[in-house]
Amino acid sequence: MSTVDLESKIPNNVGLRDNKRLMRALERWQPAFIEWWKDMGPTDFNEHDVYLRTAVGVGKGGWAHFDYVKMPDYRWGIFLADGDPLRKIHFGDNIGDKIWDEVPGEFRNRLRRLIVTQGDTEPASVEQQRMLAHTAPSLADMRSLFQVNVEEGRHLWAMVYLLHSYFGADGRDEADAMLERHSGDPDSPRILEAFNEPIDTWLDFFCFTTFTDRDGKYQLAALAESAFDPLARSTQFMLNEEAYHMQTGENGIGRILHRTAELLKEGTDPKSVGAMPMDLIQKYLNFWVTRSMDLFGGEDSTNAAESFASGLKGRYREGDGIYKDPKALNVNYKLEVPEGMKMVEREVPLRRAMNALLLDAYVADCTRIVNRWNRDLEALEVEERVYLPSKRFNRNQGVYADAFFNPQGELISQEEFVKHEESWLPTHVDRDYVKSCMVVVREPGRYANWIAPHHQGVNETPLDFEYVKFH
Repeated sequence: MSTVDLESKIPNNVGLRDNKRLMRALERWQPAFIEWWKDMGPTDFNEHDVYLRTAVGVGKGGWAHFDYVKMPDYRWGIFLADGDPLRKIHFGDNIGDKIWDEVPGEFRNRLRRLIVTQGDTEPASVEQQRMLAHTAPSLADMRSLFQVNVEEGRHLWAMVYLLHSYFGADGRDEADAMLERHSGDPDSPRILEAFNEPIDTWLDFFCFTTFTDRDGKYQLAALAESAFDPLARSTQFMLNEEAYHMQTGENGIGRILHRTAELLKEGTDPKSVGAMPMDLIQKYLNFWVTRSMDLFGGEDSTNAAESFASGLKGRYREGDGIYKDPKALNVNYKLEVPEGMKMVEREVPLRRAMNALLLDAYVADCTRIVNRWNRDLEALEVEERVYLPSKRFNRNQGVYADAFFNPQGELISQEEFVKHEESWLPTHVDRDYVKSCMVVVREPGRYANWIAPHHQGVNETPLDFEYVKFH
């Protein structure tokens, strides 16, 4: 197991003390990061003590430590999962070759773009969520928000380490630029569209962490297969922390649905008590699911094919031996695409369908989550259910972007879509109503009326624990 240096100014297990040039470069970047955090993070809460977990190791057991910390003092660090000395490239054209400890020149630009695109999402989500603590429905939820925020900051550090270590002056410039772009900035926005969407309510936040962070899970998992070993090991460890972010969203939406179902069961209109109607929740699910699906890119992509062929990015769980052909040759992927007002089947080479395969795994995962929510609704004996919209619905990227579909995936006219759009996606009126429900609750153990309490506290603490100290 690698040695973790917790005494360094930048905690790490990559031997920074032995690389003075790299340490100096990262220590020069660090003040700019802290200034970005103070300007663009949850700025009004930087002086409060928050009960947070901090990474202190990379082992499967006991890798995180919980304690109170002021967020600007959080020990952001650089952690790579332990490497496998016998690991070989296990997919693509170079299968069986030794993995890369350095960046091959012919893949330098493509690999840098993959790292920058992934890295840009991390500070973006912090910026999107920076004002949410002002309307937190409980102290426990506020703590969860801050936990997600500081860990997204650490994920940025992981990508910045790779850029500084392996990409020279170009990498340093890219690392600087990730603090210069800002979510929603008209002149310098974040790279991916979903990370420029406003997240100004907790319903948005829980949808984002359920669905958009889940896209992150699949992108990180695909990069964790990479032949570039430092990237693979960075993303493997990031997945440990990403699991909590998705759990926060999945449980959050589940708690909202549970509270709505409780009200419906007792015959109370949720809107009469400042809670969320079921149809409104479904609209937000429709919006964030489809925004998140766009992040997978085109279903038929030569870029995806080249990244797979060269060993830069694999399929989900590529290393588990679940695919018959690790080279993905001589196999096609069947894709239904719109042609006029009908759907036709097209076959594309499997390598060009790598984004589609990753999206299929994502859809299966999201289906599991929705089924879990519906089981809870069934147990509460209410008739209402939620559903996962089709991957064809409301798409801005890929083969369905230029056609119109209903949430069930049926091809319809533009006129039909416009006619029903307000019943499928959040309107300004819907968004104003959700904002009106956002009232802050800071008394330990108390919750806003629109969401059910957690089942248990974090790290075995009671629900009335003082997760954030305001005195």
